[in-house]
Amino acid sequence: MGYRVETSTRASRIAGMAALGALVVAILLPTFAGRALVQDMFFILTMLALAQWWNLLAGYGGLVSVGQQAFVGIGAYAMFGTVILYGLDPVPSILVAGVAALVLAVPTAFFAFRLQGAYFAIGTWVVAEVVRLVVAQWKQVGGGTGTSLPRAATKDMWFVDAIKALLEVKTSAARDILAYWLALALAVLTIAAIYWLLRTRRGLALSAVRDNANAASSVGVDANAIKWAVYLVSAFGTGLVGGLIYLQKARISPDAAFSVLDWTAYIIFIVVIGGIGTIEGPIIGVIVFFLLQSTLADYGSWYLMALGLIGVFIMLFAPRGLWGLFTERTGIQFFPVRRRLETVSTSKKEIGNG
Repeated sequence: MGYRVETSTRASRIAGMAALGALVVAILLPTFAGRALVQDMFFILTMLALAQWWNLLAGYGGLVSVGQQAFVGIGAYAMFGTVILYGLDPVPSILVAGVAALVLAVPTAFFAFRLQGAYFAIGTWVVAEVVRLVVAQWKQVGGGTGTSLPRAATKDMWFVDAIKALLEVKTSAARDILAYWLALALAVLTIAAIYWLLRTRRGLALSAVRDNANAASSVGVDANAIKWAVYLVSAFGTGLVGGLIYLQKARISPDAAFSVLDWTAYIIFIVVIGGIGTIEGPIIGVIVFFLLQSTLADYGSWYLMALGLIGVFIMLFAPRGLWGLFTERTGIQFFPVRRRLETVSTSKKEIGNG
């Protein structure tokens, strides 16, 4: 009789096969769907990626930031600046967006990690506002009024001509399809990377730091290093998403790129109603958010009030979110990270050969 540590479950294996099927359909979506659906899916996928990065930071790392718009904005402006000032194609410039957000995160972390709890959250928001004000003075990319990507850059963007020939669509539709495929790749890689991290020893250490940093330190976990790593990785991923979002928009301004409502408040809402501290939660949350936005967006301020009331209701009656409520009642997990010790029967012959 032997033992092994197992994390996967029957439900997770079934979900994995279903996810592969859904991924194939998602890749082929532009071949049979209209442009409006492709744009909606781009919005869902980019919001999902942002939510997963914030969830890694707050749900697994215990670092509740309300300044993620700083990394969205600086990533977007780095992409624009690279294209406008240096003539690089917008597609590879997305990587520059991630690097710029990573660079910004280093001094931000030095400042923010001196604060705790609510002070940390407020500190990240202050940093985001300072960055917005500084970027608004950048005249080469439009200053406070903003600017657009050069027409030549968007027309001759990598892969656009190939998509036009393959799917027989116009240039504008080809750009939307390219942005959608990039968003799909980014969302899938984000979820895969976070799931892989949580299944490693570093993921276990991260959860320990979130639950009790002092207790984690007492058993040899470097809490400070774990927090730094999660903060920097989250910033890099958020910057990539910011660059991609504004590649699709092709127009930028400081107020839009550093909007606390669009890039932080909505993301927190998605994670909270879906289930913070789970990978499934943001997936459920972004679907609910999109349906609510599609249904209520025409009602103006009532729309924001409805979102607030729904968020308060979920926090009161389902504090672990919709997915947490579902898991409590069914025990089903599609992305399990909890380790289980299982017994394994071993024959005498196998023991002898070992």
